[in-house]
Amino acid sequence: MTAITGETGAGKSIILGALGLVLGDRADRDVVRDGCERADITAEFDIGALPAALAWLNENTLSAAPEPAQCLIRRTVGADGRSRSWINNTPVTLQALAALGELLMDIHSQHEHHSLLKKATHQQLLDDFAGHSAQVRQLRELAIQWRDSHQRLQHLRDLVAEQAALNELARYQLNELEELQLGSDELESLEKELDELAQADSRLAGIQSLLLICREQDDGNIRQQLQQALHLLGQLTHHKKGEIKTGVASQLESVEDMLNTALIQVEEAADEMSRLADRIDINPARLEQLNRRLNDIHQLARKHKVRPDELAGLQHRLQDQLASVSHNADQMQHLELELKRLHTAWSGLASTLSQQRQRAADKLGTAVNQQLQALAMGEASLTVHLQPNESNNPQAHGLEQTEFLISTNRGQAARALSKIASGGELSRISLAIQVITAMTSQIPCLVFDEVDVGIGGAVARTVGKLLRQLGERGQVLCVTHQALVAGQAHQHYRVSKAADGDSAHSQLIELSSEQRTQEIARMLGGETEQGSISDESLAHARELLSA
Repeated sequence: MTAITGETGAGKSIILGALGLVLGDRADRDVVRDGCERADITAEFDIGALPAALAWLNENTLSAAPEPAQCLIRRTVGADGRSRSWINNTPVTLQALAALGELLMDIHSQHEHHSLLKKATHQQLLDDFAGHSAQVRQLRELAIQWRDSHQRLQHLRDLVAEQAALNELARYQLNELEELQLGSDELESLEKELDELAQADSRLAGIQSLLLICREQDDGNIRQQLQQALHLLGQLTHHKKGEIKTGVASQLESVEDMLNTALIQVEEAADEMSRLADRIDINPARLEQLNRRLNDIHQLARKHKVRPDELAGLQHRLQDQLASVSHNADQMQHLELELKRLHTAWSGLASTLSQQRQRAADKLGTAVNQQLQALAMGEASLTVHLQPNESNNPQAHGLEQTEFLISTNRGQAARALSKIASGGELSRISLAIQVITAMTSQIPCLVFDEVDVGIGGAVARTVGKLLRQLGERGQVLCVTHQALVAGQAHQHYRVSKAADGDSAHSQLIELSSEQRTQEIARMLGGETEQGSISDESLAHARELLSA
């Protein structure tokens, strides 16, 4: 146990503020001295006997080599309010700093009794006292997972309900499209076939007329006329044997070749038209069937306000919409099973934790009441009440909520702290609870900031003994104005303020045995009008320290 004392305003709050900053507290520009660019805080922790802290550093690759037992934390706050943090010279976030800080130090403030008016504080104190932290974290995680799954399930249910009418319409529309059985390329194929059948009569008549012109009419067809032309041309180009061909005769032979070629092409064209005429199908029944089919397609397209060639795309969209309904149903079934699994896991853990809490509540109430007697509140009785939840849904805190009820007078019914206890009583109740919970704390360093304010005499001596008892098992830093508390410490530091030019500086000095006697005597109020300490106060201080 280390006592830290000093005059009011000497700077004790600066020490605690600096500790808070390296443990992850929020910072602002007010912590920076006027005229300076930044505030710089460094704290060194020996973590050689702290496996949890060592494991955390290893998991976050922040171990210090070659000194694995050393943990160096540094925090700077700029004049603009921005801060930066390092653990073992590695930059870290404020969240990381706070996470490590929870494993290194716990600060109990003189104002902490105000938090006793909140039920959430009661729950945490009980679970910390019982060592349920890991189970509570697991319970909270299960409750969060259950709540998230429940919200997703409810969202899906609402979505399915909202889309029920739309899905019914989509199902009706899809049935119409499926009954139509429109093929992927059917529309184009139908329109081509319709065009062929619709024009079959006129095309056949035209081909037959062409055949007559080319070769089938009795007189004047193209073939006969070409043959006559070739006959005449043959007479013009005929010459006797040995007769020399003139230039005109030679040219007429070229004309003859062209007419022969034309005759051949006319014959081939006529043959091709004859074959086409044989293939043309005059089928009124098929034509009527095609018109009915296309009419059905166009009518359904108008009904759904799309083009005929968009019906296939509409069918795919409706299929996807209805498939999503099936997917949502599968997903809802999966979420329902997940909710059941999470609820079962939560219920089992919460039931076990509830039984453990009940036993811990009895122990905590008994231990705190013993301390209240030592703090001159022998008539007071604290009850740790577990109130069952009204809802059966998984809650982060489990099956019940914890509330501290107090009766400050014999025969008085236990009621909420805010309705029974006065400010002074709350301070002592808070101190008793802090001392008891600190005894079971796994935190190696406990800081008590003037938790003994408002008490004196034998009660102050009892508080000092309690803190010294805690100091036998761990590190205790105690900021106090009570001589009877400071006198119980294993070692003693004094905070003092000194002026240096236009600025002031606070310093922390470890006191020797004689200096400690002087400081205890000052705290006992033994200063004379001349500023010296009276012999009676010094004698009282020596007696207190020797005890």
